[in-house]
Amino acid sequence: MDGGAAFTMLEGVQFFPVTPFTPTGSINLEVFSEHVRTGLDDGAGGVFVACGTGEFHALSPDEYARLVGVAVEVTHGRVPVFAGAGGSLPAAQQFARMAHDAGADGLLLLPPYLVQAPQAGLVAYTKAVVSATDLPAIVYHRGTARFDVASAVEVARLPQVIGLKDGHGDLELLSCIILAIRSALAESGKPFLFLNGLPTAEATVPAYRGIGVDLYSSAVFCFAPEIAMAFYRAVAKGDTALAERLQYEFFHPLAALRRLVPGYAVSLVKAAVRLRGLEVGGVRPPLVDPLPEHVESLRRLTDLGRAICVQEASQ
Repeated sequence: MDGGAAFTMLEGVQFFPVTPFTPTGSINLEVFSEHVRTGLDDGAGGVFVACGTGEFHALSPDEYARLVGVAVEVTHGRVPVFAGAGGSLPAAQQFARMAHDAGADGLLLLPPYLVQAPQAGLVAYTKAVVSATDLPAIVYHRGTARFDVASAVEVARLPQVIGLKDGHGDLELLSCIILAIRSALAESGKPFLFLNGLPTAEATVPAYRGIGVDLYSSAVFCFAPEIAMAFYRAVAKGDTALAERLQYEFFHPLAALRRLVPGYAVSLVKAAVRLRGLEVGGVRPPLVDPLPEHVESLRRLTDLGRAICVQEASQ
């Protein structure tokens, strides 16, 4: 699909599948295919492959290309497929071209490697990566890619940039960025997406919606789509009681659990997918798999979230 189609079709809960590994450490494409297919059947609004939850940082170029290709094949045009691209400039450009060749519908531009660049450098990096292909791109605002208002507007004006995903969490800054981009693009009529990309996005969905950000990525969708979709529907129809109950009893405790150890934002999600019965393996170094007591806390918490959904459905 073209960039416009990818833009208009990107709605609902965004699915960021994990990357399964075999016991010997290689990628498991058969399990990955099942993971993506199940996510589609559960109602994913878009598939973002080989991004943060998918351990982009730990993949070889060949592994990356095969994962994107499988995601495109399994999705078969049902929803857009975006692929991560980032790191050093030459690597980011290479990944962008590989995503294009594999049939991806767009890119999620991840932060550059290691350095904290000045604003002019971030803009130049974005221009150089998105110009490597004709794919539309969403820029990730987090880590070593924190844009100020002026640079965010400059990036938003680029023809291929169709959105900005916020993983920084500064709502005052983001509000300023949103209004400035909307003002800058008003005359051209160019549509532009904003996504909540915090690790446990549901914990802040009402706050983000208050400044005009309705789209979000859901790590929970990877392992408990029934909870993720119940929350999404509650927010969409204004069921504040259910949304707040799920936040207080499930999403906020989950966010606290994921903050216990660096890298748990990924490895706990993978552990939860394993608890659900899909053998996705562990994480690659430098991340570490969660401690047994933390996995048990995760199991109890997920059981509670599912029980809330069942209780609400029966009323």
